[in-house]
Amino acid sequence: MPRLVLVNPISDPVSGIRWRKITQLPPLGLAYLGAVTPPHWEITLMDENVRVASFPDADFVGITSFTSTANRAYEIAKFYRSKNVPVVMGGIHMTMMPEEALSYANSVVQGEGEWVWPQVLKDFESGHLKRVYKAVHEDLSDLPLPRRDLFDPNYVWGTIQTSRGCPMDCHFCSVTAFNGRHFRQRPLDEVWDELKAIPQKNIFFVDDNILGYGKSAEDRAIHLFRGMVEKGLRKRFVCQTSLNFAENPEVLKWAKKAGCRMIFVGLESVSADSLKYFGKSYNLKKGTGEYARYIRRCHNDGIGVIGALMFGSDGEDPEIFKRTLSFIRGSGLDVIQITFATPLPGTEFFHRLHLEQRLTHTDFPKDWKAYSFSKILFRTKGMSAEEYYRGMVCVKDGLYSMIPFVRRIFRTFAETRDFETAFLSYKLNKDYRRSYLTTSYFKSYSSLYRDVSRSKFIYNQ
Repeated sequence: MPRLVLVNPISDPVSGIRWRKITQLPPLGLAYLGAVTPPHWEITLMDENVRVASFPDADFVGITSFTSTANRAYEIAKFYRSKNVPVVMGGIHMTMMPEEALSYANSVVQGEGEWVWPQVLKDFESGHLKRVYKAVHEDLSDLPLPRRDLFDPNYVWGTIQTSRGCPMDCHFCSVTAFNGRHFRQRPLDEVWDELKAIPQKNIFFVDDNILGYGKSAEDRAIHLFRGMVEKGLRKRFVCQTSLNFAENPEVLKWAKKAGCRMIFVGLESVSADSLKYFGKSYNLKKGTGEYARYIRRCHNDGIGVIGALMFGSDGEDPEIFKRTLSFIRGSGLDVIQITFATPLPGTEFFHRLHLEQRLTHTDFPKDWKAYSFSKILFRTKGMSAEEYYRGMVCVKDGLYSMIPFVRRIFRTFAETRDFETAFLSYKLNKDYRRSYLTTSYFKSYSSLYRDVSRSKFIYNQ
């Protein structure tokens, strides 16, 4: 029986295990590969999010990777190839950088791997492994059930995907390049059956936008949530979506009844100029002044909001930090993911900065580890990199010092009137707080550093 090892690497295995329990998500893509692997294969899934790598013996190895984990993926590939074990690599980063990946792997899969994986294994067994396999964007009605039995049983969250593809043109995002522009949807009967089979009570829908695009997709989302209620699928869930999630009262009503506790929304910026720079046309159309109203609508139905924001567009000045912190405090945003704009390969943002010769971390693949959303990676216009770091610290100190941290949790409970939503807000805020305390700019610029370095609240919970 041939032995297959599937690997989900992490850029820093120790910090990953130490800090990220509440935000760890099982690698669904590898479970799909397991589902289309013939039964005569023995499969081991090595996930460095939950366990220190053991490097089990293998006859064939598959490694997935994001950009920030590419270096670790290459280390693992080199280890197995040193033992004459063939390695195939895939995932978003390898799809965008296939020639680089082929310096470390025998073969590369570009795109959604499950569609070509049976052929990869067939070619390996016959001794005719190709260098590159390119997947096409297939109808999702043919998607198999993922092999969740391969996952570590200690995950807090289960994951499920009901759709793929995005027609939007956000300049910083690689989803369209990877999954295509066409919005593809799975049959809802299959989704409900899969939800029944997921052992975890907590679910994260990994769809990039659960609401989809257009009236028919919105109706489908309502039908999905209503079906979860009618079929007694008692789950608590978080989903990614867009601002229009809060425009339709039926969406909010049925999402809440189905168990929605929070939604993750890419707000990106409180500046219209920044939204234009990043190609965030939908938010620009709605207007940043409407953000708070959408958040209140979600709160009125007991649903919290995780808002993603970033700094780094051309023309920003120090006022952007004050405006952002003022918005967060005034809007009642429950959880904040705030990062520096990061030019990932395969995006318009990366392409533009590369052509303008503004990228500052270009010793690839070594520098990919820096592409973790916590560093300024290009020559900025309007402010210096140091001004950005100091501004980010000002915002995050304003979010994560003890009083505003605690106040935000109580506000979530007061506005949503839902204990589970408030508790999830606490857990996620604590995790983002811890993540902030590990950044180099926190240690260099924050006035909180001396106080929290001895805090049991930070390191012992």
